[in-house]
Amino acid sequence: MEALPFLTAIAKAKRQPIYVLMGDEDFLVRRCREAIIAHIVGEADPTFAVANYTGDKLNFSVIRNELETVPFLATARIVIVERADHVTPPSTKSFVSENRPALEKYFAAPSKTGVLILEVKSFSETTLLAKALPDSAKVVCKAPKEHLLVNWCIGWAKTTHAKKLSPDAAGQLMQLVGPSMGLLSQELAKLSTSIGALTEITSADIERLIPRSRSANVFNIMNAVGDGQPAAALGLLTELLDDGEAPLAIVGALAFTLRKLATIGRLVSQGEPLGIAMDKAGITNWNRQVTERQVKHLGRRRLEQISDWLVEVNLGLKGGSPLPERLQMEMLVVKLARPRT
Repeated sequence: MEALPFLTAIAKAKRQPIYVLMGDEDFLVRRCREAIIAHIVGEADPTFAVANYTGDKLNFSVIRNELETVPFLATARIVIVERADHVTPPSTKSFVSENRPALEKYFAAPSKTGVLILEVKSFSETTLLAKALPDSAKVVCKAPKEHLLVNWCIGWAKTTHAKKLSPDAAGQLMQLVGPSMGLLSQELAKLSTSIGALTEITSADIERLIPRSRSANVFNIMNAVGDGQPAAALGLLTELLDDGEAPLAIVGALAFTLRKLATIGRLVSQGEPLGIAMDKAGITNWNRQVTERQVKHLGRRRLEQISDWLVEVNLGLKGGSPLPERLQMEMLVVKLARPRT
């Protein structure tokens, strides 16, 4: 079950003996954990009802004893195992893989007052444990796709801060901050506080108040790419690298835009009009002129090569190339920004 529908449904859902929160969006993991605790504990103080452990070198007997412990000033005992799929050398197994038979046995006959929450990055659906757990107990905590994330920003601003946020402003915020829900939540809180009694967060507020993050600098690199200015693009890349930004992080931010451009190129080559292709790629209104300029600059041949270039530079930065990391990054930027021949 996806995290956002889970958060909506949890208040009326049946309590499960085991929950698995899987994914790398920490904001959603935290929100789902808090929702489960609130659902189970109710008005009681969670201090007396929740025990936290990390999966590194953790024995299941410790968890079983916690789950069987009579809750104090609460109706249930909640045990959270963070990093439950993390492997710590010299061990070759994580808490989940090491104790999967015990977890399956526990699920078949769980404690009447204990609830176990396992936090993992991934969770194989082919295991007996995964097949035994209902969908409502397996929560996928990954950031939604961009168009859904834009809608989430709009809803979060409204429900949490009582502020209006237009789709264009939400798209602009994402471009500056990146697709991290935690960072987006923080920036929306800052924006809401900064505008005071005003009821709407505008694009002008975002431009004025959001600091120029790595994502914003990458946005400027892509602007230089669209203008066919390799020297300007290389200068911005140099600033990021000199400021200590990791090359893989820069590539990740570049890929956020480049994959959309590749999608637009593929759709246009299949006969879609450019406007419809941008719609399908999730390009927001405020960013359409910039995107159109980038598409026209790159041309069909380079748009077709983007996916291969991203794979190549990712592998190279992870040790697959003898070239220095900076040179690999510069080569990618030059290929993108040089004028069409």
